Amino acid sequence: MSLRWTDVAEIAIELDENHPETDPRLIRFTDLHRWVCELEGFEDPPDRSNEKILEAIQMQWIEERE
Repeated sequence: MSLRWTDVAEIAIELDENHPETDPRLIRFTDLHRWVCELEGFEDPPDRSNEKILEAIQMQWIEERE
């Protein structure tokens, strides 16, 4: 499966599975960006991200935890 920055829900699920010890409410966007880029199957260029996308991923990850 290939992932892109627009695959917010799928990215959040992958992050939750890969980083169960992390509270997504407290993550820095620099770490979030790096972790997304490191996901298996992530194929989008790193520079296509922005604060709005990272915030959407973070919010989806928080919802995933609830």
